Amino acid sequence: MKKDETLKSLENAEVELTRFVETAKSLIDGIDPEDRILPTSSRETKFGQWFYTDGQKLKILSNNPLECMSNIEELHDKLHERYREIFDLYFAEEKKGGFLLRIFKPKQKVLTESELKLVNEKYLAMEQIAEELLAEIARLQRRLVAVSEEKINALV
Repeated sequence: MKKDETLKSLENAEVELTRFVETAKSLIDGIDPEDRILPTSSRETKFGQWFYTDGQKLKILSNNPLECMSNIEELHDKLHERYREIFDLYFAEEKKGGFLLRIFKPKQKVLTESELKLVNEKYLAMEQIAEELLAEIARLQRRLVAVSEEKINALV
């Protein structure tokens, strides 16, 4: 594990998570982006794949408390849960239709006023979760910067 690569992975995570929140906002704004993100588990994202492999090695750093890693995991899971809830309100048929509907992209349904209110509440929660997650990642980055490159390179 290399310090610069680890820090780069965390920078990429910040971009990925910000884009993820922006995708939810575009659904709410009625924009169906070409690259809309289908709901996945948090483990299937680039960040999740890194976090559950190389990222787990950071647990043994003396200046990185275990709750940091568990907070990141919990917040990342919650972020994906909120996105799924928003997505499902707009594309409920997609869950039922399976693979073919994912290929042919069903139209985004028009929500009722009560559904719109619910979506906005879920989006606000998603934004809050994202802020907390990005703050945890920033704390982890600061801790990594404070550790010598040799210590991080020695993690197996």
